[in-house]
Amino acid sequence: MAGARLICAADALVEGGDGVRFTVARAGEEMPAFAIRYEGRVHAYLNRCAHRSVELDWEPGRFFDRERRFLICAMHGALYEPSSGHCVAGPCAGGGLVKLEVFEKNNAVFLVSEDATER
Repeated sequence: MAGARLICAADALVEGGDGVRFTVARAGEEMPAFAIRYEGRVHAYLNRCAHRSVELDWEPGRFFDRERRFLICAMHGALYEPSSGHCVAGPCAGGGLVKLEVFEKNNAVFLVSEDATER
């Protein structure tokens, strides 16, 4: 796809494992983002809690909770559905992460554009 940007090799994202951090340009500013694999699909989001504008991972790439069921904000404990970014528990319940459009092709993961979709 024209304009797509390589994020990482597809095998860098293991089901329920650590995510891959990268940055996106948005409104003239570089913003942290991440990609994870959940239920066989790659999902990507801005690395910014919906409650406060802090990065989710306390340790780089650690986005999943212990059970590998939800994405978790290490600072506030907010829980997000990995496939949608919807916040299901915590101070931002009902809110959500900002989703980025990605796809896999030829054993690689690509960002479709720098534009993010607000929930």
